Amino acid sequence: MASFLQKNMNFCHILLSYLALISLISSSEVPRPRGVSLSRASLYNPGEDFTCFDGSLTIPFTHINDDYCDCLDGSDEPGTAACPNGVFHCTNAGHKSLNIASSRVNDGVCDCCDGSDEYSNEKTGCVNNCNELGRSAREEAQKKADLLKAGKQLRADLIQKGVQLRQEKKEQLTELEKNRGEAEKIKEEKELLKKQIEELENAALAKYREIEEEERKRKEEEEAEKNKKEATEKFILLDSNGDGKIDISELQTRKTFDQDRNGEVSEEEAKYFLNSKEEVEFDEFLADSWTKIKPYMLIEDGFYKPPEETDREETQTQAGNEDIDDIETNNETEDSDDLDHEEPEEEEDEEEEPIEKAPEPTPTVQYDEDTQKLIDQANHARKEFGDAEKEVNHIERQVKDIQDYLEKDFGPEEEFATLDGQCFEYTDYEYIYKLCPFDSAVQKPKSSSSETRLGVWSKWTGPEDDHYSMMLYDRGQSCWNGPQRSTQVRLSCGGENKVTAVSEPNRCEYLFDFMTPAACKDVPSESHDDIHDEL
Repeated sequence: MASFLQKNMNFCHILLSYLALISLISSSEVPRPRGVSLSRASLYNPGEDFTCFDGSLTIPFTHINDDYCDCLDGSDEPGTAACPNGVFHCTNAGHKSLNIASSRVNDGVCDCCDGSDEYSNEKTGCVNNCNELGRSAREEAQKKADLLKAGKQLRADLIQKGVQLRQEKKEQLTELEKNRGEAEKIKEEKELLKKQIEELENAALAKYREIEEEERKRKEEEEAEKNKKEATEKFILLDSNGDGKIDISELQTRKTFDQDRNGEVSEEEAKYFLNSKEEVEFDEFLADSWTKIKPYMLIEDGFYKPPEETDREETQTQAGNEDIDDIETNNETEDSDDLDHEEPEEEEDEEEEPIEKAPEPTPTVQYDEDTQKLIDQANHARKEFGDAEKEVNHIERQVKDIQDYLEKDFGPEEEFATLDGQCFEYTDYEYIYKLCPFDSAVQKPKSSSSETRLGVWSKWTGPEDDHYSMMLYDRGQSCWNGPQRSTQVRLSCGGENKVTAVSEPNRCEYLFDFMTPAACKDVPSESHDDIHDEL
């Protein structure tokens, strides 16, 4: 019996201790009205009247959460929907706390994962799933943390490479500046030598130029005399009445001048050859009419075969305005006119064929040995100067490329520098998109090789606290009847460089999502009230 009583006493003692512990735990919870966060609990003291947060009114504490809005700022009704601007705090133990508009309290929708916002609405059947959501959130946060950790290690390597690249570029620039100075000095020397030898060359060639000029004039005179002789013969031939003039009637007797091929030479056709006059004398014939008549006389004499009957009318009309060489050229190209008309831009996109240097014309005068030697020396000097000039231009292009590189903003620690010069593609059901960081963004249809420029590199456009999270590429090709295309590139932390998505939120405005280890860095935690209330 004593043993039984002793056991009961021990059990009672344990039970009382347990109840006391529960009481102690319960008493440690700070008393606060429903919907009030732990950080604001001290503002709601049951032993005092309550003053609205905006200081506009003081009310008895019993008016707190009485479903009547007394305060303009809604601070007296944190746990009801009485105030349109009130705020209800979800403790959400086991997960992240949340503030919602008090208008959503008891509205039949479970906004808080602990169901505290629907405390008087039994029909909603809200289930407290904060632990499950918290566990999922923590697992996701852990994945992000692991990704961030791995990405930060890669980012550290990128920073090191970026810093090294910038240093190498600076060293290259210094070396190129030195080489440019030397190359310009060589170019000046070569230019001086070229000028000196060209002066000697010009002096030696002066007498030969006089001979060549005389020869040219002699040939021109011979040609003019030959042309005058031929014109004289034809003038006599056409002047059938021998009055020293050629008139309309004399031309009408020769079917050669029948331009429209209707079987007769009209007065208008004859006047065309006489410059709209009734008749012309020899001097006027030679100066004005002969150039029009000559091609037709050549046809009559059989020196030129006219085209087929179907094209004769067009050819004869052209013949009136061109000499015989032009007529032959037109005849050769006539057959291809239709093709050229159908596809006028057929070869626009083809690569230009390399232009072969035309052989130098054979001099009409043979130079003496000393003069030829000077010419060879001058040609050599010109070549050497050209080579020196090319070298200076090549160095200047290299200097410009490096200066452009050094002016680019690759991030505060050069973490994005290794992306320069690379390109990344993304394919959807219709297009292939290509992003070349710090250069351009383009779009290419799967069914075509033509590219549309969506923008060229402009600047970083992220918010102030995360400036290097967004890129802007603008000045793209204009949309039809619209603005120039532009592209925003949104960067995120990732284990590799990759375009993960492309969209067009607005017409002609594109959005690329791009993940890269260079974007893996610690970000400031969200700063809001009651972040630790779930504890």
